[in-house]
Amino acid sequence: MRTLDSDDAQIGRILSRREVLALLGGSGAALLAACAPSALASPTPTAAQQTAASSAAASAAATTLPSCVVRPALTEGPYFVDEKLSRSDIRSDPTTGNARPGIPLTLGFLVSRLSGSSCAALSGAIVDVWHCDALGVYSDVSDPSFNTKGQRFLRGYQTTDASGRAQFTTIYPGWYQGRAVHIHFKIRPTTASEFTSQLFFDDALNTEVYSQAPYSQRGTQGILRNAGDGIYQQGGGKLLLNVTKTGSGYAATFDIGLAS
Repeated sequence: MRTLDSDDAQIGRILSRREVLALLGGSGAALLAACAPSALASPTPTAAQQTAASSAAASAAATTLPSCVVRPALTEGPYFVDEKLSRSDIRSDPTTGNARPGIPLTLGFLVSRLSGSSCAALSGAIVDVWHCDALGVYSDVSDPSFNTKGQRFLRGYQTTDASGRAQFTTIYPGWYQGRAVHIHFKIRPTTASEFTSQLFFDDALNTEVYSQAPYSQRGTQGILRNAGDGIYQQGGGKLLLNVTKTGSGYAATFDIGLAS
């Protein structure tokens, strides 16, 4: 049975409200001021006045808060290998050309740089993706339950374009003992910095997918749901993919803002 090794070591944390406001700079302070009670004595506002104030606050939030979202970092885990494989379709092993079987998944990233109260598309960042196949096996690693050294399926990177976008063609990941269903990713804006985390999937969708081949070879007995995964509990709710059905497969785009 596979052990978790370093896969359960926390390396990140969710930003506190104070830290988020600090990241937002002056706009956060302005929003707080707009929502703070007045220092001057005044009559109790009417319902209509309260509604108008709420609408004004919501409008201010919409115009001052950045559209990009800072996400929590999570552990890299024991299976990252820097293969330096620049490719959008990561399903196959580049040596044999054989694609790993599974339901197609188009996975996009929209990467921004958050600075003060604004965010801008981050171009030229390297986005690495790696995950297990339909039966829970990673490539190019030696594990107690498998040895795939020399194979490089379901691994690769793309460089973000001028709009901060990178896109991959892969398969819906399988599951293995001790972890909820997930995909690893790493963003390297420069050679001196990196951001590493994981993406998660809705439990009900996992059950639906795993009733189909080739996933059905393993079934769902023993699968760990999101609520039982300690790594998911560190911030996975903010890393849950919004997956849509597209023909014979699925698609999802993940927006992420990196703090300056």
